[in-house]
Amino acid sequence: MEPINLFDYEPLARERVDPVAWDYYQSGANDEVTLRENRRAFERIRLRPRVLAGVGEPDTRLTLLGEPLRSPILVAPMAYQRMAHDEGEAAMARGASAAGAAMCVSTMATVSLEDVALAAEGPLWFQLYVYRDRAVTESLVRRAERAGYRALVVTVDMPAVGRREADLRNGFGLPPHLSLANFAGALAEEGRVAPGESALSIYAAHQLDPSLTWESIAWLRSVTTLPVLLKGILTAEDAALAVAHGVAGVIVSNHGGRQLDGVAPSIEALPEVVETVAGRCVVLVDGGLRRGTDILKALALGAQAALVGRPMLWALAVDGAAGVERAVTLLREELSLAMALAGRPTLASIDRSLVRLP
Repeated sequence: MEPINLFDYEPLARERVDPVAWDYYQSGANDEVTLRENRRAFERIRLRPRVLAGVGEPDTRLTLLGEPLRSPILVAPMAYQRMAHDEGEAAMARGASAAGAAMCVSTMATVSLEDVALAAEGPLWFQLYVYRDRAVTESLVRRAERAGYRALVVTVDMPAVGRREADLRNGFGLPPHLSLANFAGALAEEGRVAPGESALSIYAAHQLDPSLTWESIAWLRSVTTLPVLLKGILTAEDAALAVAHGVAGVIVSNHGGRQLDGVAPSIEALPEVVETVAGRCVVLVDGGLRRGTDILKALALGAQAALVGRPMLWALAVDGAAGVERAVTLLREELSLAMALAGRPTLASIDRSLVRLP
């Protein structure tokens, strides 16, 4: 039977994905408290629908960073997508484009950023890790600019890789036939590790800059004309600093529960970030979104759009680009229906009065 919601893709994907890769994709840090709460937090929020609102056919369209989009649904950056499907990020890009969604492409992709751009017909953002060698980072920025990416998304919550115990048990590393396609030589290879170690953790410790500061963001803005967004903001204090440093947007995110376990679910952190930003930059959110009603709740709490991660990987594993297109479409259709039932005909009509927080 064809999936009729995003949850349906998960068991089908599990049958197709190597168990070690599945553990990498699915697991969180430590006791996975934040991973679980990312989902449960949405379930605790109640909707307050209005009736007789003349909704007609709800309009899910918006313009985000100057780019017209079919809905406020974006594909989140995720590494190593060829572990889920042979065409990996290229198929993800084709599916997202066909559904009218923007896609954020990971530095740790298994298809080069240029080849992803060739596959995509819709807007792409590039998720950036800052390397110890700033020349490496600047080279990635230049390549993204040349390939037509529309924004840079800097992940700021990973000075070190969180303790992902499933990866340690499995001795996780990329399969021998895959590499980090945006690099050559030593930068492209994680190496192989024994159980009790994680190749990603070792790679990040050797290559990524753990000492980033707000001055690092100023440096990045000085070397590109692309809009810069910061992914991993969870507090009002950091939101205020982000605005002060002139970023185009912030993404309220706890890295899918994969970094510091015990932090707030993203949707719970969203209101204080929105209040602090006060419209001075774009605010997006990721983490735990599975239903159109989840998107609706995020918009009601002040997000302009939401990024969806793991379910898109499951859809990719099940049916490649067609699976991704269908998953985004299902979510958009759910959002449209939820807007109609809530009495909100446009995205602009969605406001805080629509939700009751626990």
